[in-house]
This record gives sequence, C-alpha cells and structure tokens, in this order.
Amino acid sequence: MLKKLFFISLILVLTLSACSVRVNTQKQTLGPDIVDEISIENPEAETAFLTLEFGAGNLRLSPGTDKQLVNGTATYNIADLKPIVTEDGETVKIHQGEYKMETWPNLDGAKNEWDLNLGSMPLDLTIKAGAYEGILDFGGLSLVNLTIRDGAADVKVDFSSPNLVRMNSLNYQTGASNVTLKNLANANFTTLSFEGGAGNYTLDFGGELQQDAGVTLRAGMSNITLVIPEGLAAQITVDGGLSSVNVPTGWRQNGNTYSRSGDGPVLTIVVDLGAGNLQIVD
Repeated sequence: MLKKLFFISLILVLTLSACSVRVNTQKQTLGPDIVDEISIENPEAETAFLTLEFGAGNLRLSPGTDKQLVNGTATYNIADLKPIVTEDGETVKIHQGEYKMETWPNLDGAKNEWDLNLGSMPLDLTIKAGAYEGILDFGGLSLVNLTIRDGAADVKVDFSSPNLVRMNSLNYQTGASNVTLKNLANANFTTLSFEGGAGNYTLDFGGELQQDAGVTLRAGMSNITLVIPEGLAAQITVDGGLSSVNVPTGWRQNGNTYSRSGDGPVLTIVVDLGAGNLQIVD
C-alpha cells in the first residue's frame, strides 16, 4: 500500500507542495526496521501548538497520555525517514526526515509508521501529510483548533468521545482521497470547513452537539455522504454545478435547501459541489 500511495503522491505533485512535505527523488536501500521512541513533555503554556508533518506511510493518533504532550513510536526502514522533533516554547513540530529521491524508486517493503498518543492539555493541532493511510482518534482531547491538509490519502477520523473544550475551527483540506470523519458532533466545533478534490468523503455528525455549529463543504467530482442522526436539527443548502442529491423522508425542501427540525442546537451546512453525488442519511 505504501508503494501505491507513494506513486499517487508523486503523480499529484501539487499535493506535496501544498502540504510542505519534502519528498525528493533518489534510490534508497531498505534496511532493517528502526524503532524510535518519541516522548515530548507538556510545554509551560496554557495551549500547546503541535504540527505533524508526514509524507507517505501509516499514521495512527490516539488519546492516551495525561502527563506528556506526545509519546509513541516511529518505525521505518529508510534512514532518511527518521522523524525530527523541534521545540520552541509552546510550539512543537515533528516532521519526517528528508527522503531524497532522484529516480523512480522500488518501494516494495518500505516502511514508515508513526503510532503516537496525544495528551490532554489544550492543543492547537496541525497535520500536514502527503499520500498516507491514517487512523486518527481525537476522542477526549482538548483541541482548540484542528487543521488537516493531506493529499492522496485514506483517512479515518473519529471523535470517539467529546472534545473537552470548545473547538474554534476544524479545517480539513484534501485531494483525491477516501476520508471518513466520524462522531463530528463530539468535536464541539464552532465552524467546520472541508475542501476536497475528486474523492469519496463521509461526514458523520454522530455524538452530542453542544452548540449551534456551521459547516462549509466544497468539493469537485466527488461522492459525499452526510450522516445526520435522527433528532438533530439541521439545515443543508446545496450550491454548485450538476449534482445528484438524495434525501431521506422527513426532510423539508425549499429550493436547494433541505431542513429538518429537532431538539437542541442547530447544525447548518452549506455544500458547494462541482459535480458528483450528495447523499444525506439518518
């Protein structure tokens, strides 16, 4: 899978340039697996600013460390993929070592895996990635802002339990990807912005919505599924070019706006879909 995703990322050069992930071209010899322990203490600040820069491979994030900002492991078998940690006060960055390639490499057997646990202190988190597989569980963290920018990716994001603080903004920009965002109501966000290319995207607003929230969703030729649980008050406006919209029973339609009454806070969504399919499910 790493080989497949890496070639997609090279074809989509704009992905890596947009994500500021340096992946140049040079033949590399695969070595034995190297496992680096990553351990970063909480900075002396009210909020930590953490940036993860990751190229191709597998990225797993989970809650699970109370006394540290980050701990976990990085496993790789190309020396230039060694992760580098920089700390400057409340600002922390973990970035992939520079993998220089000057020819099309044979990446059969290449490994690059980060398995990191995140701490519970208030966190402004940015993830910049290229072609990768990601399983990202942010349940029970204290995210004040979350930004994800990736390329040709296969990513599953889950807020498995409520975010402990109000999140000001959640921004996700992706390319030709398969992305699933689950239990988004638990993110406790004020605004959510999602921008995609040609891909398959699922935004599941399960969980508990604690405040009125606004969502903007822009995508090209894509298949988009919005999961709006029963009982959640919502309004969805669909703009853009040619698109197919499938809405379940129980929703009211007024022009290009679909709404459903419910209890508690209201979820307002604006979808700008260039061409593709939009499916709304309970």
